[in-house]
Amino acid sequence: MPAPLKGTLESLQRQNAKNEEEGLERILDEDDLSDRIAHKALVPVPVSSSLGVNADLPETHRYCRPWTATFLTDLSQAFSARFKEPLQVTSAVRTVEYQKRLMHVNGNATAAEGDIVSPHLTGATIDIGKNGMGKAEIAWMRQRLLALQLEGKLDVEEEFRQPCFHITVYKSYAADPVSPATTASKAHKTGGVQAAVKE
Repeated sequence: MPAPLKGTLESLQRQNAKNEEEGLERILDEDDLSDRIAHKALVPVPVSSSLGVNADLPETHRYCRPWTATFLTDLSQAFSARFKEPLQVTSAVRTVEYQKRLMHVNGNATAAEGDIVSPHLTGATIDIGKNGMGKAEIAWMRQRLLALQLEGKLDVEEEFRQPCFHITVYKSYAADPVSPATTASKAHKTGGVQAAVKE
């Protein structure tokens, strides 16, 4: 079993810096969110037989950046082909307004304002739930996500209080997708998950 992909302050800082480099603004409120959806800056989470979405999420919060949607399609299809089960997105885009409310009820929620905030506010980040996953499924996810992180295509933090993989996907993922064989090889050669924390 690969070690957990534990989050670090360095990782959160990197996610914020990378989102800023990519010109991703924080989405302020529902009006701002609706405008970005209308202009197709955000696209629906690509629900399919291999990917579900949390039914409790408001309809307008079931959106993400186009390259994040591409990543979700690739990951869920590979996971479903291997384990015959779908993945579930438990959280996607959030607004600053929503994040402020979330901070009052979720002790794991990152700040909504300041230099270091939740990357969910850009729409590039999604959470994939771990509930129902066995050891083999979690090991597979850790290995695949670590390899993509080492390629600089995403950052991942594994959360345990509300069990999920928190994943910020970068534009480079869609520009130069990595094959499953390549990601597995990269993760193996780096000696496992601990490399992600030191990067």
